[in-house]
Amino acid sequence: MNNIFVYCEISEGAKVAEVSLELLTKGRSLANTLNCKLEAIVLGDNLDGVENELSKYGVDIIHKGNDKVLFPYTTLPHSAIVCGIFEEEKPQIALMGATVIGRDLGPRVSSKLHSGLTADCTSLEIGPHDDVKTKTHYDNLLYQIRPAFGGNIIATIVNPECRPQMATVREGVMKKEEISNPTPAEVKNIDVKKYVTDSDLVVNIIERHLEKLDINIKDAHIIIAGGYGVGSKEGFDLLHQLADVIGGEVGASRAAVDAGFTEHARQIGQTGVTVRPKLYIACGISGQIQHTAGMEESAMVISINNDADAPINQLADYAIVGDVSQVVKKMIKYYKENTK
Repeated sequence: MNNIFVYCEISEGAKVAEVSLELLTKGRSLANTLNCKLEAIVLGDNLDGVENELSKYGVDIIHKGNDKVLFPYTTLPHSAIVCGIFEEEKPQIALMGATVIGRDLGPRVSSKLHSGLTADCTSLEIGPHDDVKTKTHYDNLLYQIRPAFGGNIIATIVNPECRPQMATVREGVMKKEEISNPTPAEVKNIDVKKYVTDSDLVVNIIERHLEKLDINIKDAHIIIAGGYGVGSKEGFDLLHQLADVIGGEVGASRAAVDAGFTEHARQIGQTGVTVRPKLYIACGISGQIQHTAGMEESAMVISINNDADAPINQLADYAIVGDVSQVVKKMIKYYKENTK
């Protein structure tokens, strides 16, 4: 069992998906711990120069499949190539994004290779494991950490026997970071015809329609997040007004989303999006671990809550104790008065 592999998704313009770059950063860290190499699989069309971008994130070897049948993504040719390479190279760990593509590809690959797969991980670590039943000790297993039971507990999952140890990871959970003094990765060009047969090409995409997301809280520098304490949809209208005047975006806790106060796309936390804004204003949010896990790396946190003992106040840089609607109205008023 050898190296760590990351499957890299390709979007329009032969651009590597953000979640793949985040996984390469984490993969580099894991590879350093295990003293092994980091390898990437990238499949698509017009991929000239993609190795230059991947090398910035510490990739040692790039398996590049450059063929028009590989873009846009379809299940059968991609799974055939990934399974074929994994069977030959025998990676000890394989990582994919918990995206539409990763959730389609990951289970097919793990099923074909009879390996385990942990979906929607929020953390990955290396550590030992003792099997109580077989009294067997294992070193350097992948701890696949994810929320379970609706986010009420954090489960740590290990796969002692089967390889590769596979996991999908949600976008935004890992921090994307280029390494210092990168060296060019070794490129291995994939012979697509070696793995892909005619039966893998039965699906032909005739036309594609792409819609741009109207809500993008992941990349927002300022987030005004509302919890159940906001009280209503009308309360969230106030948060939108504040977001408009200070140039931010509106987020929400799971409790607020479940209550129907706002859209699921705005949900932040273990079962939502992970964010790292410069400023995070938490309005009527109690601060349970399920939520704070998705925003605890914010540069500055301001809490507005009528409960002085709310857990979020322990995390906040500044805590305002008071009625959320009244405080937000005053913030809107004074910001308008003091800005040009």
